[in-house]
Amino acid sequence: MSERMVLVDFHRCVGCGSCEMACSLVHEGVCSATLSRIHVMRRVGAGWNVPLTCAMCERPLCMAACPVGAVEKDPRSGVVTIADERCIGCRQCVQACPFGHADFNPQAGVAFKCDHCGGDPQCVAFCWTQALVFAPLDEALAARRREVAERLTGL
Repeated sequence: MSERMVLVDFHRCVGCGSCEMACSLVHEGVCSATLSRIHVMRRVGAGWNVPLTCAMCERPLCMAACPVGAVEKDPRSGVVTIADERCIGCRQCVQACPFGHADFNPQAGVAFKCDHCGGDPQCVAFCWTQALVFAPLDEALAARRREVAERLTGL
């Protein structure tokens, strides 16, 4: 399986929170933005919304910071996950993530982050504006380059 990523087109995001609710419902059994693995940053006055989720870093600082090896990266898919059964709740991965994508569930006592829902991200499935797309890394990068080129040329 080639590496895939959740590509965000913030111009399409309306801030509805469907992605957050789908994520928390699938993973935690409740609709809760605080238990979601994707978070929509909203600036109502400025009129923008930006969904943010794990970047699946090539060299994840969250993984390096975990003292018990609970954070792992799948060499084939590139997906970085946290094993609940090994997590000791120290929050070192949460502190280490430079993007704030790792989080902590105080009720369960474990850290959590996006796991791409095993290859079928539900945030993408429930994004009715198509602000989120799950695409192969090379396609995602090509789309981003096209977007930048169009912006620079005004086409």
